[in-house]
Amino acid sequence: MNEIIFIVKDSNEGGYQASGLKDSIYTEGDTMEALRANVREAVRCHFEDWKDKIIRLHVVRQEVFSA
Repeated sequence: MNEIIFIVKDSNEGGYQASGLKDSIYTEGDTMEALRANVREAVRCHFEDWKDKIIRLHVVRQEVFSA
């Protein structure tokens, strides 16, 4: 598998949370830039062949408001 997909959600504490869709990888970041760096680092730690990987961030945002 050359592509790793992360689901990105807003964190309740602020910032963002990313979890691997098919892989057991989880990381956080205060900003999207920090999250990208943390995702790269997590992938490098998790896979020996990390140089061949493509990372896809699927950002999920849920809004709740009254009518």
